[in-house]
Amino acid sequence: MKTVDIGRIGEDAATRFLKKSKLKIIERNIHISHNEIDIIAISKKQKLIIFVEVKARTVDKDLYSPFGTPASAVTKEKQQRTVIAARGYMHSNPKYFDYQPRFDVIEIYLDKEDHTILKTNHIENAFGV
Repeated sequence: MKTVDIGRIGEDAATRFLKKSKLKIIERNIHISHNEIDIIAISKKQKLIIFVEVKARTVDKDLYSPFGTPASAVTKEKQQRTVIAARGYMHSNPKYFDYQPRFDVIEIYLDKEDHTILKTNHIENAFGV
């Protein structure tokens, strides 16, 4: 299975997870200022706009990967590019000006044999911004 396929499985799983958490998905795979945001969701109740980076990784059944956790792949540089894209999105969408932005990471752990989802980990406010 190709990396792009693993990414698609991860983003689909993250979207389902967010919807179950009562968040509304407003965008997926949006490109702004040469940067990509995987998922943008809102919570009208909390007045939050959530910019989500999804990282999927194939692992052993015990969740071990020699490459570390999926979130460890979200480097400072990636965080900065996501923040820049989020600012551009907010600027272009004034209807969300009164929403508080938050940056989350969703880790999707996939079985390396059959690609079933073993674990989903939602890290809220992952960038500490």
